[in-house]
Amino acid sequence: MNFINKLSAAWTSNNSLLCVGLDPDVARMPAAYQSAPDGIFLFCKEIIDATADLACSFKPQIAYFAALGAELQLEQICTYLRNTYPDMPLILDAKRGDIGATARQYAREAFDRYGADAVTVNPYMGSDSVEPYMEWAERGVIVLCRTSNPGGSDLQFLDVDGQPLYQRVARLVADKWNSNGQCALVVGATFPAELAAVRAIVGDMPLLVPGVGAQGGDVEATVRSGKTAAGTGMMINSSRAILYAAPQGAEDFAAAARRVALETRDAINLYR
Repeated sequence: MNFINKLSAAWTSNNSLLCVGLDPDVARMPAAYQSAPDGIFLFCKEIIDATADLACSFKPQIAYFAALGAELQLEQICTYLRNTYPDMPLILDAKRGDIGATARQYAREAFDRYGADAVTVNPYMGSDSVEPYMEWAERGVIVLCRTSNPGGSDLQFLDVDGQPLYQRVARLVADKWNSNGQCALVVGATFPAELAAVRAIVGDMPLLVPGVGAQGGDVEATVRSGKTAAGTGMMINSSRAILYAAPQGAEDFAAAARRVALETRDAINLYR
C-alpha cells in the first residue's frame, strides 16, 4: 500500500486527522528514561502505544535523535512502528534539500534505513533536488510550503509573478512535481488564511499541518480552512503538547499524553 492510500485508510479506521510528533527532549523525560541507554526509544514507545488508536500518523523529528547520536534508537522506533502498527503512516521529519546526488542518499536514509512512508523535503533548490525521492513511487514526499514559524514570511511571501512564493510552490508541486500522486505539502496551522489558499490551489492533496498545541494554532480555524470536501486531507500535528502533557518528570506521562491526544482528536473532529 502506498503512502497516500495508507494515510487515507488511517483517517477512516481511527477517525482521526491527528499526527503525533515524536520530538524527544531528554531533559523533560522521567529520570528513569534519562538514565537508561535506550531511554529515548522506551519513552517514544510508551507515547506510541498510548496514542496509536487516536492518530492518523506519527512523525519523528530526526534532529532530536541525531543531536544526541541516537539514530539507532530512531531506527528502533521506526522498526517498532512498522512491526506493531503496520497500518500507521510513518513520516520522517527531516526537511532535506540538496543537489540530486546528495538527495538520493538522503532518500535512501529515509526510505531504506528508517523505512519511512514519507519524508519532509525543502524545495528551495528546485526540482532536481526533489526528484530522487520520487523514485520511491510508493512513498510520500512532503514539501515545505507555508511553514508555521513567524520567520517563514521572510521568504514565503516574496512576490513571484504576482503571487507569493508559497503559492508558487503549491502550484508547482500540484501541477508538475506530483506526477506519481505521492506529494503532500507542509502548511502551518498558525496561518489559516494561507492554509485555505493552499487548499484552493491543490485540491485534495494531503497537507501536513504543524502548529496546533504548543505553537498555539487554532483548531477550528485550521480544520475549516484545510479540510477537503470529504472532511479529511490533513495530518494536523501536535508534538510537545502531547509528549509533555504531564508535569516534567512525571511517571504517568503516557496516560497524560493519551488524554491530550484524545482531546485534540475530538476537537479536530468537531469541525470536520
